[in-house]
Amino acid sequence: MIVFFKTKFDKIIAVQFDGEMDKNDAPKLNWLLEGEQLTDVELSGIFIGPRAAMVSPWSTNAVEITQNMAIENIVRIEEYKIAQSKKDFFDPMLENMFATLTQDLFRVNIEPEKVAYIDDIGDYNKAEGLALNDDEVVYLEHVSERIGRKLTDSEVFGFSQVNSEHCRHKIFNG
Repeated sequence: MIVFFKTKFDKIIAVQFDGEMDKNDAPKLNWLLEGEQLTDVELSGIFIGPRAAMVSPWSTNAVEITQNMAIENIVRIEEYKIAQSKKDFFDPMLENMFATLTQDLFRVNIEPEKVAYIDDIGDYNKAEGLALNDDEVVYLEHVSERIGRKLTDSEVFGFSQVNSEHCRHKIFNG
C-alpha cells in the first residue's frame, strides 16, 4: 500500500508499505516528513519524481531513517515535486512527469530480455563501445573456453566496467 503525505514545502511524499500502515506511525511520519498524511489513495495533478524502476538514494536513506525510528514495513519512500505545468523542467534520465500518483506508482511492468550469449567478443566489444583492448578480448575468450560455454552479454559488459580505466587506472599501472 502507498500512503501519500504533503509536506510544508509543497511536495508529495509517497510511502510504500508492505501491507497496511500502522496508525501509530502516522504522527512519526508527519513529523519526519514535515507534513501531513493525505487520505486520498490517488492524486491528480502534475508531478515530477523518480522513475518507478530507479529507487533513489534519497529513498534508501529515508527508509533507513524510518527503520531507526521503529517504523516497520516501509519498502520505499520517494519525493515528488508538484509541477506548475507540463513545460516544467525535469531530467528524463532520472525522472518522469506524472499526471496521477496511484497505488501502482512503483510497479515496473517490464519483461526482462532473454540472456544473450556472445558469439564473437571482439565484434560485441566494438558494437557496444565497451573499450576492451585486444588482451582483454583474448582473456575473455579464454575464460569462455575454460568454463565450456559462451559468455553472456551481462558478463562481458560487467567485465568491461569493473576492469575499466576508470576503475583500475590500468594505463599508468595504478
